Amino acid sequence: VQLQACGGGLVQPGGSLRLSCAAPGSIFSFNVMGWYRQAPGKQRELVARITRGGSTIYADSVKGRFTISRDNAKNTVSLQMNSLKPEDTAVYYCNTVPAAYSWGQGTQVTVSS
Repeated sequence: VQLQACGGGLVQPGGSLRLSCAAPGSIFSFNVMGWYRQAPGKQRELVARITRGGSTIYADSVKGRFTISRDNAKNTVSLQMNSLKPEDTAVYYCNTVPAAYSWGQGTQVTVSS
C-alpha cells in the first residue's frame, strides 16, 4: 500500500502551497497521520503529525507556518504551508506515524526565486 501525496510545485519565498494525501480507510481510521519531507542529501524528517482526534505536533522548523489537518470522513490529510522558505525545498510524503507503509513518490516542493 502506498500513500500518494500531491499538490507540490514551484513557489517563491514567502508563498504558500497546500498538499493533500488520500489513504485507504483501513489505514487512516486508526492511525496518527504525518507529513514527512526529505531534502537532497538529508534524512527524511517528520514535520507534522495529527491524531484522529485532531491533536497536532510540529517540528520547530515549521511551527507557526505549516498547518496539518485531516478529514476523517474522506480519509484525507492535508498540509497548508505558508511563508515558505528555500530550506523547505524537499520531497514531501505522507504516512502513518510511525511510518508503516511504502513511501510512494512523494510530491516535490521547490521554494526559489
